[in-house]
Amino acid sequence: MIAIIDYGVGNLFSLCSSLKSIGYDAVITGDADTIKKCDKLILPGVGAFGDAALMLRSAGLDKVVIEETLKGKPLLGVCLGMQMLFEKSFEFGEHDGLGLLQGVVVPIKPRIPESFKIPHIGWNALNFPEGTCSPLFKYISEGDHVYFVHSYHAEQCSDTLIATTDYGAELTAAVGRGNIFGTQFHPEKSGEAGLGILRAFAELSASNSLQRNG
Repeated sequence: MIAIIDYGVGNLFSLCSSLKSIGYDAVITGDADTIKKCDKLILPGVGAFGDAALMLRSAGLDKVVIEETLKGKPLLGVCLGMQMLFEKSFEFGEHDGLGLLQGVVVPIKPRIPESFKIPHIGWNALNFPEGTCSPLFKYISEGDHVYFVHSYHAEQCSDTLIATTDYGAELTAAVGRGNIFGTQFHPEKSGEAGLGILRAFAELSASNSLQRNG
């Protein structure tokens, strides 16, 4: 069973429907005991980082996510949920993340041409850094398009980078290390490519290793 963590933000029902459409059981839950009984976790998220982090901590679910992930359960962070895997975000101030991956979350505005719109909304191709071969992408190919909605992205995360996208500049699209994965894009809104990514995640086994994928 896959737990889609409910802490008040995120595309919960879209994720649940997408997983069920490819034959995997998922439960939307904010109950710690239920989360502990599941064998995989998805951390969704939309909105502002600081507010989401506060809601996750207020519910006591930050500790549950960290503890269960460190036991080896596969974890997938989606959009803001991916950003929360890192150490810090600089969205409207400075906010602590879960610290499961090294890196910081920063605005894309200074990194892209002035003529490009913010937020970045739409379909963009995935590029795989040389030498990487993530199990998350076993059913898709480099160049496949996925759907983004974001104004921030992760930096200082080269050790875990498994995909980028070009939006006037190279932006972080996905990260992975051991049993921890994150997508800046929304797989549940990304058609067949997104379903392939969710299928690959659902097939992962628990691992005690937190070594880099690729």
